[in-house]
Amino acid sequence: MRRVRAASALFGGYQHPTQMIAVGFGLAIFAGSLLLSLPAATAPGQTTTWMTAVWTATAAVSLTGLTIVDTPTHWSMFGEVVIIGLVQIGGLGIMTLATVFTVLVSGRLGLRARLFAQAETKTATMADMRKVVRKVVVFSLVCEAVAATVFTARLMIGYGEGFGSALYLGVFHGISSFNNAGFTLWSDNIMGFVGDPWICLTIAAAVIVGGLGFPVVFELLRSWRRPGRWSVLTTITVYATLFLLVLGTLVYLATEWRNPGTLGGLDDSGKLLAAFFLSAMVRTAGFNSIDTGELHPSSWLLTDVMMFIGGGSAGTAGGIKVTTLGLLAFVIWAELRGEPRVNVRHRQVPDTAQRQAVVVTAMSAALVAFCTYVLLVLTPHGLDQVLFEVIAAFSTAGLTTGITNEIPPAGHVLLIVLMFVGRIGPLTIGSALALKERARHYELPEERMIVG
Repeated sequence: MRRVRAASALFGGYQHPTQMIAVGFGLAIFAGSLLLSLPAATAPGQTTTWMTAVWTATAAVSLTGLTIVDTPTHWSMFGEVVIIGLVQIGGLGIMTLATVFTVLVSGRLGLRARLFAQAETKTATMADMRKVVRKVVVFSLVCEAVAATVFTARLMIGYGEGFGSALYLGVFHGISSFNNAGFTLWSDNIMGFVGDPWICLTIAAAVIVGGLGFPVVFELLRSWRRPGRWSVLTTITVYATLFLLVLGTLVYLATEWRNPGTLGGLDDSGKLLAAFFLSAMVRTAGFNSIDTGELHPSSWLLTDVMMFIGGGSAGTAGGIKVTTLGLLAFVIWAELRGEPRVNVRHRQVPDTAQRQAVVVTAMSAALVAFCTYVLLVLTPHGLDQVLFEVIAAFSTAGLTTGITNEIPPAGHVLLIVLMFVGRIGPLTIGSALALKERARHYELPEERMIVG
């Protein structure tokens, strides 16, 4: 009981759940940085600077996967375990883990704990948050275990790995895949498996499921045969995800078909697999089976857009989220038709959700533009490469054109902040910085503005 009271005293000063989320992720990054800076975390003959430790911890907790050192050669097994542990913490969410700990210690959830868990899991109500958190944890572990089993079996059967090595690689990449982290224990990411459907499709499936978001996944498990009963959140997420997957695959096939640096050297089935894999990865994950630095500039532009959009809400994906994009599309459609309200499938979308979609998109675009400008000043690289790197960090996608190591320390600090902000979201950051919510007790007279 004393431990629970001590925890309450420690975090009692944070009155808004989003403040606790920001602080929780920050503490996880700090603790991870300390662990990665230990000599035991570094492979023999390697040296880890504080910048490298902070960068890697931030990339792991934020599920970005961008690296400035070669993971399999720079880190020891202890360092790799710390990295994948941070990925697991970032994926499940600090507040989800804190809620589980509270349940184990006290056997019950208080109102503040329920609010924190609700803010992290993005559930619509606070009813029975203990059951929701349990489902999130169990579902995550089951999906990671399934992916790890497939990886282990494939590495043993197809590549001659011993059981111990295959199991270690399988568990690491199972966790990294479901959490959309993009960390691998191969120096070329997974380019060595570009034509292996067992590896590529398993990663793609884990990434897509993890990126849909827990509320959507749970609703699909309940009523996947009855799409007419899906909520607005699930409807927008599922159809937008399918549309972007198909669009990305077709566009990458068209633009990279003859590119010798990407798809050009593969057979037709290999090109289709690589294009689909890239389309699934660019919005959130950071795995790459082809060299993204060799993509055509038009493919870089498409990738920028896909990374900025990201995946589903309340999942392991980053970006502004497909639900934000879908809601904005309905807002635009309603405005073009002159309708006073925004309706989605027999449901009316509240004004607060519309404002949040606009704010998230505007803040994200402004942040990306500012950071791109700063990096253009700090580095000699062109706009296409710098913009790609900035969006990859903000959206926690983790892809790169190959310039990450060439960015100066000041640029690395900027990208670290960007990964942190991108993980917990611009709106969450804004809410966390607000000291309190104030209600206006009067209304001002209305005045029409000229727009456009």
